[in-house]
Amino acid sequence: MFLRIFASTKGGTSYADILGLARHAEACGFDGFFRPDHYLPLGGPPDHTPTDVWTTVAGLARDTTRIRLGSLMSAATFRSPGALAVAVSQVDEMSAGRVELGLGTGWYEAEHAAFGLPLPPLGERFERLEEQLAIVTGLWTAPDRFDHAGRHYTLAGAPGLHTTQRPHPPVIVGGKGPRRTPRLAARYADEYNVQFASPTDTKELFNRLDAESAKLGRAVRRSVCVSVACGRDAAAVERRAAILRPPVRAAASGAYGSVDEVVDYLGQFAALGAERAYLRITDLADLDHLDLIASEVLPQVAG
Repeated sequence: MFLRIFASTKGGTSYADILGLARHAEACGFDGFFRPDHYLPLGGPPDHTPTDVWTTVAGLARDTTRIRLGSLMSAATFRSPGALAVAVSQVDEMSAGRVELGLGTGWYEAEHAAFGLPLPPLGERFERLEEQLAIVTGLWTAPDRFDHAGRHYTLAGAPGLHTTQRPHPPVIVGGKGPRRTPRLAARYADEYNVQFASPTDTKELFNRLDAESAKLGRAVRRSVCVSVACGRDAAAVERRAAILRPPVRAAASGAYGSVDEVVDYLGQFAALGAERAYLRITDLADLDHLDLIASEVLPQVAG
């Protein structure tokens, strides 16, 4: 299992702080560094320093050298699919082919209202997500021009976009929806990500992905996203757990506890076929946390 860092701060932060954590994650040997796509903190007061995920990843593309970079998940409600495909293809070139696109429906009502972004009903958001997946992958694979006539988006004569990675940057589709999400992942994604679910629930979702993939004759990589609070003693674990929102207080809700407990928890997902785990970190200044995971957890789960 490869370990990636999912730097999900409670609110906005500076690019310098994000870069510091990304460079430390790269030096520690983590496989990837990913950011969420949110303009407001989750469950807290509005923040005066929101970040844009693709502006951030573009900077990281130039300021790091090895680590994989991307979004979990870019909101389909935030950007038009054509503009998103252009932006990601450019950042892909800037990073020398290290970028991955996680794409989801969008859901956080407060940030949509705050920034004047439309938030259609869930059914329509899934329709838009499906069209966006078709458009982004279509633009990236079209040999010449690409057209799309859908219910929500129309493209006429768009040029095919060249990307550093072939056939295109990996696409990640994720969520815990039992029907539509595995279906969309099976059709369009290179990777299916289950976020903050128990091993039991994850197994059921992986089974649904397998059933949908079998219909199309495709193989889709599996991954999970888990909150992590690891420490050498109980006090360190509790301190790190308290910073997470919602707090992680039991192994059933995240990678919580000693090194051995975190390794055992991640191992349950590896046994289900998860090839990657995104570790949700909220304290960008706690570099000792990354050091501990890299030195004592990573060697036991890698491979």
